[in-house]
Order: sequence, then structure tokens, then C-alpha cells
Amino acid sequence: MMIPTQDVISTKDVATQLEISEQRARALLRSGALEGRQVGKQWITTNEAVNAYAKFGGVAPPEDRPRKPGKLPKVKALSFFSGAMGLDQGLEKSGIHILLACEMDKACRRTITANRPDIGLIGDIWKYEARAIKEMAGLSVDDEIDVIVGGPPCQSFSTAGARRGLKDERGNALLRYVELIIELKPKYAVIENVRGLLSAPMNHTPHADRIDGWEPGLEERPGGALMHVLGMLRSAGYGVSFNLYNAANFGVPQSRERVILVCSRNGEKLPHLNPTHTQDSSHGLPKWRTLRDALNGLDPKSGDHQDFPEDRLRFYRMLGSGQYWKHLPISLHREALGASLDSGGGKTGFLRRLDWDKPSCTLVTSPCMPATDICHPTEDRPLSVQEYKRIQQFPDEWIVCGSITDQYKQIGNAVPVGLGEAVGNAILAHMKGKNKKPPIGFSFSRYKATDEVSWEQKIKGSIGASGKLASRAKRKYQLDLFSEN
Repeated sequence: MMIPTQDVISTKDVATQLEISEQRARALLRSGALEGRQVGKQWITTNEAVNAYAKFGGVAPPEDRPRKPGKLPKVKALSFFSGAMGLDQGLEKSGIHILLACEMDKACRRTITANRPDIGLIGDIWKYEARAIKEMAGLSVDDEIDVIVGGPPCQSFSTAGARRGLKDERGNALLRYVELIIELKPKYAVIENVRGLLSAPMNHTPHADRIDGWEPGLEERPGGALMHVLGMLRSAGYGVSFNLYNAANFGVPQSRERVILVCSRNGEKLPHLNPTHTQDSSHGLPKWRTLRDALNGLDPKSGDHQDFPEDRLRFYRMLGSGQYWKHLPISLHREALGASLDSGGGKTGFLRRLDWDKPSCTLVTSPCMPATDICHPTEDRPLSVQEYKRIQQFPDEWIVCGSITDQYKQIGNAVPVGLGEAVGNAILAHMKGKNKKPPIGFSFSRYKATDEVSWEQKIKGSIGASGKLASRAKRKYQLDLFSEN
């Protein structure tokens, strides 16, 4: 990289412009995520390169590319909706190797390229058919795929969203992903999503379109989306097990609940994931890991973080570790929360300091929003990007590209590495015929009836004992297959 002398800027200038630490600026330059060069012991770059990084999360958005030639691993896996590769890192720790990632977000694509430059990379899932995907992964038409993993965009199923179901474009991403599973025929497939998938309808009629006497049809009943997906997978011969898992039960220093479906092409149902920790040391397992465990050894003064506005900081200065707005003097509650004080619910996300001796709350895409603040236990600031990485179990050296807003979003959206590792371990155990069932009566989350057996009984009971919705989805998919052939 040739840089005219008058255009040279230092790592200090980079840190100022991107609102990051100088240490982080040097790391970006060393990794190549930010274009520059080393002169002696110093790194230099240009304003143009910094502007490109701020806009695209790197020198330029990476193009789709095939996997670099090389020996295929014993267990071959493809990743879709890869994000910052949290789930993929977990699989890698268990011994499952990713050949290809699929991601459209520009900053995420830079992150994937910075950390895994040799794997294949594709973008729009609707533009690739099965044959082209295998080619980009460096596989022949006859090569078998062992594992496919993915967490399709989940906003349309979120309990905090509009609950538009599978009619929503993001809901259709789930259907497209399931279609690819069926087309690519992996031995195992993993679907990760938010808890809202358990109750999301197949279709949704907006309130404005509901006439007098309107009642939800079968496809608009709670659980219709997941029943439809199960019908598709079972029609293709896959056995499916799922549950709602709290990541804290798998060694993650964070209470974070996600639905994970594990599908097996041979029609068998895999056991539920094996926990490694419990909240109360029951079942002979150690207690949940805490925030203190996660941040041990990390300098609280050196991280990259956004700031709270002063009108919130003055309240945080009155709160200690593990406290939130209710611990303020009652006379300040109205001033602290404003009109939100009159809203329903416990409002536990307002003015929340984390507790050193408990797992972190669920990380969100920004720790600075008024209703989802995530404040350091003792520092008067939000959690830093580096602390986000520790809580999600990303290695300190893992490069996350883009602006600080992009970095928070990527890490906050990721699957914790420990939960991904538990998924990988379950698949590998089944491959070897060494299934290990979790302890009897283990509580995977704070909710009941979230496993495939009890959940389906509950849903079928709500739509009629005949299970018309699942049968309808299954028959429709079989007819679609017949008409295509």
C-alpha cells in the first residue's frame, strides 16, 4: 500500500475517528481488516481507508468466493446466516469444520473474511441452488455434507416484534433454509431461533384487516410456523428433536434462551443437549459461570464502548452491582423512567447494572438503549465490545469488523460459543453411536413444554387432536415434491 506522505494518519488518529482504543486500531491494521502498513514499530493508514472501514466494515465489502483448495476435513459442515460465527466457532471446538459461510451483512462478511479467509463465502441464499452451494464449498456433486447449521433472521418470530409469521420476508428465510436442507440432504441439520418460534403463527392477519367476527384460522394459531417446518422436515425423512435451551446450562456466563432443532437424515431423534452446568449445583454439575468468571483478567479501562447520556449516568452512579431502577429512591422513579413507569411488566431492563456473581443478562444488539441498558457492575458505562466477546465466549483475538455499533450488533446477535459446542458434541456422539442422554428431569429453561414431544402435544391440543395443521403442511410438501418431479 503506497501512501502519499501528506495523507498519512496514525493509529491515534484512527482511534479518534472510529471511537475505539489505539490497541484496537493496531489490531485492525495488523489483521488487514483496515488497510494500512507498518513502518518500523508504527502503523500508518489514510483517511480514505478509515472511511471505507467505517462505511463497509473493511477495505471493501468482500465478494462471494469459493473455498480455497485443500484437503477436506473428516466432518464437513456448511453454515448459513453465519453472522459473526458464534455457532460456527462452537462447532469447530467440538471438531466439526466449516467449509462455507453464507451471510449478506457487509460488516459480518468482513468479520468472516478476517478470521476465516480460506472458507467459501456466499451472500443471498435465494440466488444459490444446491449444486452451486456445494461447488462454492469445494465439494463435488457426489460429496456428502455431514452438517448444515443456521439461524435464520428471527425478528418475525420475536415476542417483542410484530409476529408476522412466515408471510414476512424474514420468516421466508427460514422456509428457504429448510428447503436447502432438504435439497442438500446433509446427514444432520441444525436450526437455531428465538423462543418466539415456539408460538409464532404460520400466517398473520394484521389487526387493521380483521373484520367483525374475525377468528384465527388453523394457520394463524400459535405454533403454526414451527408445525409447518416440522411437516417439511419429516416428509423428507428427517427425525427432529428440539428444546428451548438456556446457554448458562452449557458453561456460558450469560442467561440466554434459544430454540435449537437438531435433525437427523436417518429418521432418528437425537437426545437433547447435555448440560455442563446448573443454577444450583444439582445433578452433580458445577454452578453457572458468572460475569466475574467471564471478565477475569480483562482490563476494565481499555475496552471500546459507547457512552450513556449524562441524564442516565447520574442515576447509575446511585446504583451498585446487581441493582436496577427499583433500587433508586422511590421519589426518583418517575424522573428516572418518565412515561415508561406507567407501562406494564417489570421493566427490569431499565437502568440495570450487572451482578458480578451471576451470569450476564441476554446480550442485545446495543447496550445503550433506554429499555435494555446493560451497565458494567462497577464502571459507569455500558459493557465494552471486548466484554461482549468474553460473555459470548469469543476468543480475545477474534476480529470483529465495522464500527463500534456494528461490532455490538454482530456479537449481540451471535449464538454463544459454548452452546454451539454442545450442539456439535451431540451430533458427533450420535455419529459414533454413543448417545448420552441429559439428566432425567433437567430444566433446560425457565419455561415448560418446550421439547418436541410436550410442545407438540400442547399445540395439537390447541388446534384439535387431529393435528390438522401438521398434516396439512406435510401433505402440501409431498404434493409440491411430486409436481416438481
